[in-house]
Amino acid sequence: MSKTPKLRFPGFTDDWEQRKLGDLYKKNLERNKDQFKADKTISIASMRFKPEGNGASESSLSTYKVLREGDIAFEGHKSKQFSFGRFVVNDIGNGIMSPRFTTLRPSQQIPIKFWKQYINYEPIMKYPIVNSTKLGTMMNELVMNDFLKQTILVPSIAEQEIIGSFFKQLDNLITLHQRKLSDVKKLKAGMLQKMFPKNGETIPEVRFPEFTNAWEQRKLGEVVGITMGQSPNSENYTDKPSDYILVQGNADMKEGHVVPRVWTTQVTKKAKKGDLILSVRAPVGDIGKTGYNVVLGRGVAAIKGNEFIFQQLGKMKLIGYWDRYSTGSTFESINSTDIKDAQINVSSNDEQQKIGSFFQQLDNLITLHQRKLEHLQQQKKALLQQMFI
Repeated sequence: MSKTPKLRFPGFTDDWEQRKLGDLYKKNLERNKDQFKADKTISIASMRFKPEGNGASESSLSTYKVLREGDIAFEGHKSKQFSFGRFVVNDIGNGIMSPRFTTLRPSQQIPIKFWKQYINYEPIMKYPIVNSTKLGTMMNELVMNDFLKQTILVPSIAEQEIIGSFFKQLDNLITLHQRKLSDVKKLKAGMLQKMFPKNGETIPEVRFPEFTNAWEQRKLGEVVGITMGQSPNSENYTDKPSDYILVQGNADMKEGHVVPRVWTTQVTKKAKKGDLILSVRAPVGDIGKTGYNVVLGRGVAAIKGNEFIFQQLGKMKLIGYWDRYSTGSTFESINSTDIKDAQINVSSNDEQQKIGSFFQQLDNLITLHQRKLEHLQQQKKALLQQMFI
């Protein structure tokens, strides 16, 4: 087994050293004795302080574990990203954590930025975790003594410092793009509310200055063509891109666009390239465009609509328009009549075109930020693979 990573900063050539986790960490025995109040409760899921605490009584806070900066905590929940559970480093300041979580304290001062990445990296930590956990129905339980006997490869403190600083800068850049993406999405959500009339009104709050006429309320089925889906027989489903693309529901759409996932040899109901695809089963109301000719499963409907209609359907989902059809039912769904009778507001063709173009530019900006963010996240994943052993 190699003891040097594929990619290193200049000046570092020594092998990484094999160390027992028990040499690096010890069991955290510190309990909260009137040091911290509920507002210093740390959420292990987000590694943020929860001002409201966990709903624990003041008297029970004395049983909570004190988590100092640099301490690590084990969360045994399995997820898509962490198949065996995960460790997180406290890098937000001293606080307290529920006693049900296993926490450890470094035996000496360590570069927190490095360990935040290293101890949370599953390709490295899965072996120590698997070899020292009891499998549970909801979450794995860490066996402390077994865990501390496990070994990992560790670089020098100097190399830890430079690696940690590098990934901290990369994380800051990722966070910046996440905020930019979030800001544009919030802007779009706000403008959807303002540029389409509110319920019962005929004039939107924000409007291009050249348009003054009142909007007209119409039924969706009076304005667009609608095709309800019909699922092919499951034995005709394939994974061959040469067959017909099948759209069954929300799982086949991402960021407002159809993403091929399943194919079929049987053609039932069809939608053409450029049509809008509406989810008619839980979650109802999700809307996307298709860049392909597709077969429609029963979980969707196709709508022959322009960009204006696409954005208005997006607003209807945003404000919970379709929720009324699922109240009291065990399975959320809408039918052909629900869709055809849906009330929409219609303006002149020129205003529709201008509104559609405005929101399309916002969507393009969202896509741009999304791609930048995904690129940075992929870059980080690749660098972790090359800079860690």
